[in-house]
Amino acid sequence: MLRTLLNDEAGFIVSAELVLVATILVIGLIVGLSEIQHAVVSELNDVADAIGQLNQSYCFTGFSKAKQFGQGGDAAYTRGSIFNDVRDECDDNQCDIDCDAPIVEAPK
Repeated sequence: MLRTLLNDEAGFIVSAELVLVATILVIGLIVGLSEIQHAVVSELNDVADAIGQLNQSYCFTGFSKAKQFGQGGDAAYTRGSIFNDVRDECDDNQCDIDCDAPIVEAPK
């Protein structure tokens, strides 16, 4: 019975194959997920660049309505408004990270 146990290696080969296959699958999964992460970040950067290109400037004039029947003044009026959109600091991927310059530590 002991001799049969020592000569039985049927499960060992299957276990070694499973470890090898599982290792290859995990390595492939890590590489694949890393590539997916890079692709998603790249596409989100493109979306951010597209939003940064939108011109949000606007301008509209005011209007007024005079009172009727010889009464002086305005019955109603609105004021105009204007806004000019300017380029932001990080539009079109001009900066990745804003960092302050390094400073020397004070003596303790």
